[in-house]
Amino acid sequence: MRIRHTSNEINLLARLMRAEAVGEGIFGMKLVGNVVVNRVVYTCKPFKKIDTIYKVIYQKNQFEGISISLFNAQATSKEREIAMDCIKYWRAHPAYSALYFQNPGKGKSCKKDWYGTLVGRYRHHCFYNPTKICNL
Repeated sequence: MRIRHTSNEINLLARLMRAEAVGEGIFGMKLVGNVVVNRVVYTCKPFKKIDTIYKVIYQKNQFEGISISLFNAQATSKEREIAMDCIKYWRAHPAYSALYFQNPGKGKSCKKDWYGTLVGRYRHHCFYNPTKICNL
């Protein structure tokens, strides 16, 4: 396991992954989960005291997905399974060490720097690594 978690946090992560990236398939949803888990593991500002999935997801102004209806529905068993993959071990480029992602909008390019350095893009989401070297 990469991080400690509760059953409720598995469900919470699955719901966020769906709300943020359901249109990008399982791989896109896992990339979002990868970023959330990285934030739990990360030990530098601004995540130093953010040490649970719950704290990451509800950190102020971080995820637009928590305000949409897809987030409010119960997670399916498949969504919970892919959330557990992220919690256990799953990591992939471009979110391998990323702490931020952004959907710049249809047809728009990724910003080179946005809360970190652009690492890559998957479909509509751009992923950013931290500019500071920290424990990931």
